[in-house]
Amino acid sequence: MVKFFGYSLITFTPFPSVILKIHRRFSFHIYCKNSHKFLAAFVKDHCQLHAKAEMVTDCYNPPLFSVAPMMDWTDNHYRTLARLISKHAWLYTEMLAAETIVYQERNLDRFLAYSPEQHPIVLQIGGNNLENLAKATKLANAYGYDEINLNCGCPSAKVAGHGCFGVRLMLDPKFVGEAMSVIAANTNVPVSVKCRIGVDDHDSYNELCDFIYKVSSLSPTRHFIIHSRKALLNGINPAENRTIPPLKYEYFYALLRDFPDLKFTINGGINCIDEVKAALREGAHGVMMGRTAYQDTWNILGHVDTAIYGAPRSGLTRRQVLEQYQVYGDSVLGKYGPRPHVRDVVKVRT
Repeated sequence: MVKFFGYSLITFTPFPSVILKIHRRFSFHIYCKNSHKFLAAFVKDHCQLHAKAEMVTDCYNPPLFSVAPMMDWTDNHYRTLARLISKHAWLYTEMLAAETIVYQERNLDRFLAYSPEQHPIVLQIGGNNLENLAKATKLANAYGYDEINLNCGCPSAKVAGHGCFGVRLMLDPKFVGEAMSVIAANTNVPVSVKCRIGVDDHDSYNELCDFIYKVSSLSPTRHFIIHSRKALLNGINPAENRTIPPLKYEYFYALLRDFPDLKFTINGGINCIDEVKAALREGAHGVMMGRTAYQDTWNILGHVDTAIYGAPRSGLTRRQVLEQYQVYGDSVLGKYGPRPHVRDVVKVRT
């Protein structure tokens, strides 16, 4: 039998938005200089990519609510359970390194396959090699993800340290802009960036604006998911990076004001449906929830469709959800040799 356990949620009251002064932005000709041909081609490419992106996003409700990508958590098993409970929440994969996708080209189903019921679903990739990012995006096209997201927010030493990607990429916005252009050029779906509000001592609002402006100017990226804490790369672990750096929601709400042509999803410290609704009322284009949506799946996702999207619930009782998930679990055990093991399937929580 597959067994599940219930978890209680912790509430948190979001801060109100605070208006901050923004630095005077540099015009795009700084990057293009005097090359009118480059600018014309760039604008043309932007228009074509936006048109393709709009065709994809029209298929689903907007990402008013999404479940954050979490390593070892938002795997195929969790997403299967989540979709039984909510039909409209946007789901994200775990972060997949571009190198993993490229080097596992003959074994991609193990990493990229999912059931059609999981739509809308976003593939999050990580990496700092433009060639591998392009190849990984191209390989992923066959799996029909609804958006490709680049991880610029993970503070793990394994990711941000030796690998030099994750949140460390925020220190090189020009490269992120180039990476997003490469990703967008190799897919027909929208692209987005998930980032923090800063890194170590590079945590001013002006620096955050510089990152957003350069990435959006140098690529077709129009959607940013903002974890409203900075990351500290030295001395604390990823778990502490989710609690020790203070939340600065004022940075997020100032971005809404200062970049009216972009879309921003807020992430960090929002732990119940009432707080999701409050953030949307404040003007957030979307809200992303992480561990609470995983640890209390039934009580969070069970209210998303009705409270956030104004749609009917799935109609399944909790018992029916568990019974259907058990059928799924039985069907995938040992699909790839020894994995998944029963422990992999039952670790999800509802």
